[in-house]
Amino acid sequence: MDKKLLSKGLIFGVLSAASLLAQADEAGQSGKGCGWGNMAFEGQRGLFPHLLATTTNGTSGNATFGLTSGTNGCDANQRITYGGRSIFAMNGMLDNIAEDMAKGHGEALDAYAVLLGVPTKDRAHFAQVTQQHYGEIFAAQNTTGEQVLNNTLEVMSRDQVLSRYAKQPV
Repeated sequence: MDKKLLSKGLIFGVLSAASLLAQADEAGQSGKGCGWGNMAFEGQRGLFPHLLATTTNGTSGNATFGLTSGTNGCDANQRITYGGRSIFAMNGMLDNIAEDMAKGHGEALDAYAVLLGVPTKDRAHFAQVTQQHYGEIFAAQNTTGEQVLNNTLEVMSRDQVLSRYAKQPV
């Protein structure tokens, strides 16, 4: 299989999983979501009702309308919260990122760089810097995805080239 195609597929998969998980969390875990999907499946638990609520909201655009009009249970004045787990823990990429980072190259490391907003021109430098600071980024054997992210951002913030990308990804 073509490496570029595989790499693009991996990046697409990471970003799709992040989007789906963020939408599923919005669909009602905190009870602060809005839209027809949340109204129709209010009080229900489990993956299937969350996915149905998310799909209902996403396909009709009613949550966007609700936020701008103050309808559909939406309140743009509420604080946005996130109660989920790290994307790395959710999609099993942490081990792949660790392996690629230790080698100084690889598709999972490239996908991680994309997630952090590092453009193509600086990805080789990102790989080199993260490899040099591997022990700092993966400080313990059972380091969590959130710790890896925070450690990576800290390492990046000290690098002249990467410091401009050292912010929490959106």
